[in-house]
Amino acid sequence: MNFSELIELEHKLGQPLHEVILLSQMMEDGSDPIELRNKTRIFLRTMLEISEKNFAKSQKTLTGLCGDNAFLFGQYRPQMMGEFNYIATVAALSISEANASMGKIVACPTAGSCGIVPAMAYALRKVKNIPEESLVDGLIVAGAIGTCIAQKVSISGAVAGCQAEIGTATAMASSMAVYSLSKNSTKVSHAAALSLKSLMGLVCDPVGGFVEVPCVKRNAVAVNIAIATAEMALSGIESVIPFDEVVQAMSRVGGLLAEELRETGMGGIASTKTAISLMEKIRGELL
Repeated sequence: MNFSELIELEHKLGQPLHEVILLSQMMEDGSDPIELRNKTRIFLRTMLEISEKNFAKSQKTLTGLCGDNAFLFGQYRPQMMGEFNYIATVAALSISEANASMGKIVACPTAGSCGIVPAMAYALRKVKNIPEESLVDGLIVAGAIGTCIAQKVSISGAVAGCQAEIGTATAMASSMAVYSLSKNSTKVSHAAALSLKSLMGLVCDPVGGFVEVPCVKRNAVAVNIAIATAEMALSGIESVIPFDEVVQAMSRVGGLLAEELRETGMGGIASTKTAISLMEKIRGELL
């Protein structure tokens, strides 16, 4: 089901969007709405727990190409960034480095993009003190955004580039924030569309194939894009192109990406002189 169809159903039934999504899922695969909501709550609590546990920690990653970014940023006092963005950025770095350290994460929607949605949830809870049930509602809506993209395109960088991973996570985080703060489904669709358009064409180019460079810092940047697009949508700014059409456009762009730009570790920054030199050194140390 397209996201626009979910909004139509919301208006037709006169029920909140998160309830409509649960009902739609029940009709599709027989899922119990109460169980699905409880499962979503467990995901949320896990995200918040992981964020708190790893916040601003120095971590030892597989290659050593990252691991201190969250620690460094956690020690820094920002000169331009507000508290919400700062907390979200530290959290995104922390969770992404936990993933690179083989730590526990919630793949939302993937391991490579695991820092974005949890970082948004953590900042909403920590800074805005949003109640848990509102965050659960928002995460249900974010899940529907991710499902729409997965069904029409893919959430895999190997299939459609990093726009499908980081782009989807950013759209999910932005929509989660908008819904948690406003319960406005139309603004949710604009936030998701603005997010995807901002990251359209993003290639998947991990150095050596490891989810460390540029993935960790890309998560931190992406959560700030999610915050910006959520704020724009909340202000009333609309995406001229509807979300479902943006998803279709992303699918076409993904199909045009060369194979070396889709998680092969052969293109983009993975093919730079420094990246190749670093990987030769790391492989030498691992052997």
